[in-house]
Amino acid sequence: MSTVDKAAVKAYLLKVQDEICSALEKVDGKAKFVEENWERPEGGGGRTRVIANGGVIEKGGVNFSHVTGAQMPASATAHRPELAGRNFEAMGVSLVIHPENPFGPTSHANVRFFIAEKEGEEPVWWFGGGYDLTPYYGFEEDCVYWHQTAKNACEPFGKETFPRFKKWCDEYFHLKHRGEPRGIGGLFFDDLNEWGFEKSFAFIQSVGSSYAEAICPILEKRKNTPYEQKHKDFQLFRRGRYVEFNLVFDRGTLFGLQTGGRTESILMSLPPLVRWEYNYSPEPGSEEARLTEYFLQDRDWV
Repeated sequence: MSTVDKAAVKAYLLKVQDEICSALEKVDGKAKFVEENWERPEGGGGRTRVIANGGVIEKGGVNFSHVTGAQMPASATAHRPELAGRNFEAMGVSLVIHPENPFGPTSHANVRFFIAEKEGEEPVWWFGGGYDLTPYYGFEEDCVYWHQTAKNACEPFGKETFPRFKKWCDEYFHLKHRGEPRGIGGLFFDDLNEWGFEKSFAFIQSVGSSYAEAICPILEKRKNTPYEQKHKDFQLFRRGRYVEFNLVFDRGTLFGLQTGGRTESILMSLPPLVRWEYNYSPEPGSEEARLTEYFLQDRDWV
Protein backbone atom coordinates (compact mmCIF):
# COMPACT_ATOMS: atom_id res chain seq x y z
CA MET A 1 0.00 0.00 0.00
CA SER A 2 1.44 3.39 -1.00
CA THR A 3 1.95 5.98 1.73
CA VAL A 4 -0.55 8.82 1.99
CA ASP A 5 1.21 12.20 1.68
CA LYS A 6 -1.17 14.86 3.01
CA ALA A 7 1.45 17.61 2.77
CA ALA A 8 1.98 16.96 -0.95
CA VAL A 9 -1.77 17.13 -1.60
CA LYS A 10 -2.06 20.43 0.25
CA ALA A 11 0.93 21.92 -1.60
CA TYR A 12 -0.59 20.95 -4.95
CA LEU A 13 -4.01 22.40 -4.08
CA LEU A 14 -2.51 25.75 -3.11
CA LYS A 15 -0.45 25.75 -6.30
CA VAL A 16 -3.38 24.95 -8.59
CA GLN A 17 -5.46 27.66 -6.90
CA ASP A 18 -2.71 30.15 -7.80
CA GLU A 19 -2.46 28.90 -11.38
CA ILE A 20 -6.21 29.00 -12.03
CA CYS A 21 -6.60 32.49 -10.55
CA SER A 22 -3.71 33.77 -12.67
CA ALA A 23 -5.20 32.28 -15.87
CA LEU A 24 -8.66 33.71 -15.16
CA GLU A 25 -7.32 37.17 -14.35
CA LYS A 26 -5.51 37.15 -17.69
CA VAL A 27 -8.76 36.31 -19.53
CA ASP A 28 -10.73 38.91 -17.58
CA GLY A 29 -8.25 41.70 -18.22
CA LYS A 30 -9.81 44.07 -15.68
CA ALA A 31 -10.56 42.66 -12.23
CA LYS A 32 -8.30 40.86 -9.77
CA PHE A 33 -9.12 38.23 -7.19
CA VAL A 34 -9.52 39.54 -3.64
CA GLU A 35 -8.11 37.13 -1.07
CA GLU A 36 -9.38 36.44 2.43
CA ASN A 37 -7.82 33.96 4.83
CA TRP A 38 -10.07 32.44 7.47
CA GLU A 39 -10.01 29.97 10.32
CA ARG A 40 -12.75 27.89 11.90
CA PRO A 41 -13.01 27.24 15.66
CA GLU A 42 -13.39 23.49 15.14
CA GLY A 43 -10.08 23.28 13.28
CA GLY A 44 -8.57 24.30 9.99
CA GLY A 45 -9.40 27.15 7.66
CA GLY A 46 -8.96 28.30 4.14
CA ARG A 47 -8.03 30.85 1.51
CA THR A 48 -11.03 32.34 -0.27
CA ARG A 49 -10.51 34.29 -3.49
CA VAL A 50 -13.37 36.18 -5.12
CA ILE A 51 -13.48 38.19 -8.34
CA ALA A 52 -16.40 40.45 -9.27
CA ASN A 53 -17.52 43.07 -11.79
CA GLY A 54 -14.71 42.29 -14.17
CA GLY A 55 -14.32 42.71 -17.88
CA VAL A 56 -15.47 39.13 -18.47
CA ILE A 57 -16.37 37.63 -15.08
CA GLU A 58 -19.46 38.99 -13.33
CA LYS A 59 -18.68 36.96 -10.22
CA GLY A 60 -16.42 34.06 -9.44
CA GLY A 61 -14.68 32.36 -6.58
CA VAL A 62 -11.70 30.01 -6.36
CA ASN A 63 -11.51 28.64 -2.83
CA PHE A 64 -8.98 26.53 -0.99
CA SER A 65 -10.06 24.97 2.29
CA HIS A 66 -8.46 22.57 4.75
CA VAL A 67 -10.76 21.67 7.61
CA THR A 68 -10.31 19.19 10.43
CA GLY A 69 -12.69 17.67 12.92
CA ALA A 70 -12.79 15.27 15.85
CA GLN A 71 -15.69 13.34 14.40
CA MET A 72 -17.80 13.11 11.28
CA PRO A 73 -21.37 14.48 11.19
CA ALA A 74 -24.04 11.84 11.77
CA SER A 75 -25.38 12.33 8.24
CA ALA A 76 -22.02 11.15 6.84
CA THR A 77 -21.51 8.16 9.14
CA ALA A 78 -25.01 6.91 8.37
CA HIS A 79 -23.81 6.22 4.81
CA ARG A 80 -20.23 5.35 5.77
CA PRO A 81 -20.34 3.60 9.18
CA GLU A 82 -16.60 2.84 8.99
CA LEU A 83 -15.98 6.58 9.55
CA ALA A 84 -17.62 6.60 13.00
CA GLY A 85 -15.20 7.40 15.82
CA ARG A 86 -12.52 8.77 13.50
CA ASN A 87 -11.10 12.26 13.25
CA PHE A 88 -11.02 13.69 9.75
CA GLU A 89 -9.33 16.13 7.41
CA ALA A 90 -10.88 17.46 4.23
CA MET A 91 -9.00 19.69 1.83
CA GLY A 92 -9.73 20.89 -1.65
CA VAL A 93 -10.06 23.64 -4.21
CA SER A 94 -13.56 24.47 -5.39
CA LEU A 95 -14.51 27.12 -7.92
CA VAL A 96 -17.43 28.57 -9.84
CA ILE A 97 -17.11 31.25 -12.53
CA HIS A 98 -20.17 33.22 -13.73
CA PRO A 99 -19.41 35.30 -16.86
CA GLU A 100 -21.16 38.58 -17.55
CA ASN A 101 -21.94 37.75 -21.17
CA PRO A 102 -24.93 35.36 -21.52
CA PHE A 103 -23.13 33.64 -24.41
CA GLY A 104 -20.33 32.65 -22.02
CA PRO A 105 -20.99 29.52 -19.93
CA THR A 106 -20.81 29.14 -16.19
CA SER A 107 -18.15 26.65 -15.17
CA HIS A 108 -17.47 24.70 -12.00
CA ALA A 109 -14.44 22.68 -10.92
CA ASN A 110 -13.41 20.89 -7.77
CA VAL A 111 -10.53 18.70 -6.62
CA ARG A 112 -10.54 17.42 -3.08
CA PHE A 113 -9.02 14.93 -0.67
CA PHE A 114 -10.56 13.36 2.42
CA ILE A 115 -8.93 11.25 5.12
CA ALA A 116 -10.34 9.83 8.35
CA GLU A 117 -7.92 8.39 10.91
CA LYS A 118 -8.02 6.43 14.13
CA GLU A 119 -5.09 5.30 16.21
CA GLY A 120 -4.09 1.72 15.53
CA GLU A 121 -6.09 1.43 12.32
CA GLU A 122 -5.44 2.05 8.64
CA PRO A 123 -6.66 5.46 7.45
CA VAL A 124 -9.74 5.72 5.29
CA TRP A 125 -9.07 8.15 2.44
CA TRP A 126 -10.24 9.11 -1.04
CA PHE A 127 -10.06 11.76 -3.72
CA GLY A 128 -12.95 13.39 -5.55
CA GLY A 129 -13.64 16.16 -7.99
CA GLY A 130 -14.14 17.00 -11.64
CA TYR A 131 -15.51 19.88 -13.68
CA ASP A 132 -18.68 20.67 -15.60
CA LEU A 133 -19.98 23.34 -17.95
CA THR A 134 -23.34 25.14 -17.85
CA PRO A 135 -24.04 27.13 -21.02
CA TYR A 136 -27.05 29.41 -21.45
CA TYR A 137 -26.69 29.54 -25.22
CA GLY A 138 -25.14 26.46 -26.74
CA PHE A 139 -22.21 26.23 -29.14
CA GLU A 140 -21.39 22.76 -30.36
CA GLU A 141 -17.68 23.55 -30.83
CA ASP A 142 -17.43 24.65 -27.18
CA CYS A 143 -19.05 21.43 -25.97
CA VAL A 144 -16.72 19.30 -28.08
CA TYR A 145 -13.63 21.23 -26.95
CA TRP A 146 -14.62 21.04 -23.27
CA HIS A 147 -15.14 17.28 -23.38
CA GLN A 148 -12.04 16.67 -25.50
CA THR A 149 -9.91 18.48 -22.92
CA ALA A 150 -11.48 16.38 -20.15
CA LYS A 151 -10.85 13.21 -22.16
CA ASN A 152 -7.20 14.18 -22.72
CA ALA A 153 -6.75 14.63 -18.95
CA CYS A 154 -8.12 11.13 -18.36
CA GLU A 155 -6.33 9.34 -21.21
CA PRO A 156 -3.11 8.39 -19.32
CA PHE A 157 -5.21 6.65 -16.67
CA GLY A 158 -6.93 4.12 -18.90
CA LYS A 159 -9.38 4.24 -21.79
CA GLU A 160 -12.31 3.43 -19.52
CA THR A 161 -11.63 6.40 -17.20
CA PHE A 162 -13.19 9.18 -19.27
CA PRO A 163 -16.41 7.30 -20.19
CA ARG A 164 -16.83 6.21 -16.56
CA PHE A 165 -16.40 9.67 -15.03
CA LYS A 166 -18.23 11.42 -17.86
CA LYS A 167 -21.27 9.19 -17.21
CA TRP A 168 -20.98 9.81 -13.47
CA CYS A 169 -21.01 13.56 -14.14
CA ASP A 170 -24.14 13.28 -16.30
CA GLU A 171 -25.89 11.35 -13.52
CA TYR A 172 -24.70 13.54 -10.65
CA PHE A 173 -25.40 17.01 -12.08
CA HIS A 174 -29.04 16.20 -12.72
CA LEU A 175 -31.94 18.16 -11.29
CA LYS A 176 -34.22 15.31 -10.32
CA HIS A 177 -37.17 17.60 -9.55
CA ARG A 178 -36.84 19.21 -12.99
CA GLY A 179 -35.96 16.06 -14.89
CA GLU A 180 -33.09 17.78 -16.70
CA PRO A 181 -29.28 18.04 -16.59
CA ARG A 182 -27.73 21.15 -15.03
CA GLY A 183 -25.43 21.60 -17.99
CA ILE A 184 -23.51 19.66 -20.64
CA GLY A 185 -21.37 17.74 -18.14
CA GLY A 186 -17.69 16.94 -18.06
CA LEU A 187 -16.13 14.83 -15.32
CA PHE A 188 -17.20 13.80 -11.84
CA PHE A 189 -15.67 11.24 -9.48
CA ASP A 190 -15.74 10.54 -5.78
CA ASP A 191 -14.44 7.93 -3.30
CA LEU A 192 -11.44 7.35 -5.59
CA ASN A 193 -8.86 5.16 -3.85
CA GLU A 194 -8.79 1.85 -5.75
CA TRP A 195 -5.75 2.96 -7.77
CA GLY A 196 -3.66 3.55 -4.63
CA PHE A 197 -2.47 6.94 -3.42
CA GLU A 198 0.18 7.81 -6.02
CA LYS A 199 -1.92 7.13 -9.13
CA SER A 200 -5.06 8.68 -7.59
CA PHE A 201 -3.10 11.81 -6.65
CA ALA A 202 -1.60 11.99 -10.14
CA PHE A 203 -5.10 11.81 -11.59
CA ILE A 204 -6.52 14.73 -9.59
CA GLN A 205 -3.48 16.76 -10.61
CA SER A 206 -4.21 16.00 -14.26
CA VAL A 207 -7.86 17.00 -13.82
CA GLY A 208 -7.21 20.10 -11.69
CA SER A 209 -4.49 21.41 -13.95
CA SER A 210 -6.57 20.94 -17.12
CA TYR A 211 -9.49 23.13 -15.99
CA ALA A 212 -7.90 26.43 -17.06
CA GLU A 213 -6.98 24.87 -20.41
CA ALA A 214 -10.62 23.81 -20.81
CA ILE A 215 -12.38 27.07 -19.88
CA CYS A 216 -10.12 29.97 -20.86
CA PRO A 217 -10.33 29.58 -24.66
CA ILE A 218 -14.14 29.35 -24.42
CA LEU A 219 -14.35 32.53 -22.33
CA GLU A 220 -12.01 34.31 -24.75
CA LYS A 221 -14.13 33.26 -27.71
CA ARG A 222 -17.47 34.38 -26.22
CA LYS A 223 -16.55 37.44 -24.16
CA ASN A 224 -17.28 40.04 -26.87
CA THR A 225 -20.39 38.44 -28.38
CA PRO A 226 -23.08 41.16 -28.72
CA TYR A 227 -26.21 40.48 -26.68
CA GLU A 228 -29.59 42.03 -25.90
CA GLN A 229 -31.62 42.29 -22.70
CA LYS A 230 -33.62 39.18 -23.65
CA HIS A 231 -30.38 37.17 -23.64
CA LYS A 232 -29.47 38.51 -20.21
CA ASP A 233 -32.96 37.72 -18.89
CA PHE A 234 -32.67 34.14 -20.09
CA GLN A 235 -29.24 33.80 -18.50
CA LEU A 236 -30.67 34.94 -15.15
CA PHE A 237 -33.58 32.52 -15.49
CA ARG A 238 -31.28 29.57 -16.20
CA ARG A 239 -29.02 30.56 -13.33
CA GLY A 240 -31.96 29.70 -11.10
CA ARG A 241 -31.45 26.04 -12.04
CA TYR A 242 -27.83 26.36 -10.94
CA VAL A 243 -28.88 27.71 -7.55
CA GLU A 244 -31.46 24.96 -7.11
CA PHE A 245 -28.86 22.25 -7.66
CA ASN A 246 -26.27 23.76 -5.34
CA LEU A 247 -28.68 24.23 -2.46
CA VAL A 248 -30.60 20.96 -2.79
CA PHE A 249 -28.18 18.33 -4.09
CA ASP A 250 -24.53 19.41 -4.07
CA ARG A 251 -22.45 17.21 -1.74
CA GLY A 252 -19.78 19.81 -1.14
CA THR A 253 -22.30 22.48 -0.13
CA LEU A 254 -24.12 20.11 2.21
CA PHE A 255 -20.91 18.74 3.76
CA GLY A 256 -19.55 22.24 4.34
CA LEU A 257 -22.72 23.43 6.06
CA GLN A 258 -23.06 20.25 8.15
CA THR A 259 -19.47 20.45 9.40
CA GLY A 260 -19.63 24.10 10.40
CA GLY A 261 -17.74 25.41 7.39
CA ARG A 262 -17.53 29.09 6.59
CA THR A 263 -20.91 29.96 5.11
CA GLU A 264 -19.69 32.90 3.00
CA SER A 265 -17.08 30.71 1.32
CA ILE A 266 -19.48 27.82 0.78
CA LEU A 267 -22.13 30.02 -0.82
CA MET A 268 -19.76 32.09 -2.95
CA SER A 269 -20.71 29.69 -5.78
CA LEU A 270 -24.08 31.39 -6.10
CA PRO A 271 -24.47 34.00 -8.87
CA PRO A 272 -24.96 37.69 -7.99
CA LEU A 273 -28.21 37.99 -9.95
CA VAL A 274 -30.83 35.34 -10.69
CA ARG A 275 -34.53 35.21 -11.46
CA TRP A 276 -37.35 32.71 -11.28
CA GLU A 277 -40.35 33.07 -13.55
CA TYR A 278 -43.51 31.08 -12.93
CA ASN A 279 -44.21 28.40 -15.53
CA TYR A 280 -41.80 29.89 -18.06
CA SER A 281 -41.41 28.13 -21.40
CA PRO A 282 -39.16 29.40 -24.22
CA GLU A 283 -40.63 30.15 -27.61
CA PRO A 284 -40.63 27.04 -29.85
CA GLY A 285 -37.76 27.03 -32.33
CA SER A 286 -35.82 29.74 -30.45
CA GLU A 287 -32.19 29.66 -29.33
CA GLU A 288 -33.51 29.41 -25.78
CA ALA A 289 -35.62 26.35 -26.60
CA ARG A 290 -32.65 24.70 -28.34
CA LEU A 291 -30.66 24.83 -25.11
CA THR A 292 -32.84 22.22 -23.44
CA GLU A 293 -33.94 20.38 -26.57
CA TYR A 294 -30.45 19.81 -27.96
CA PHE A 295 -27.62 20.85 -25.63
CA LEU A 296 -28.94 19.77 -22.23
CA GLN A 297 -29.03 16.13 -23.21
CA ASP A 298 -26.71 13.41 -21.99
CA ARG A 299 -24.78 12.91 -25.22
CA ASP A 300 -21.27 11.88 -26.21
CA TRP A 301 -19.63 15.06 -27.50
CA VAL A 302 -16.35 13.39 -28.45
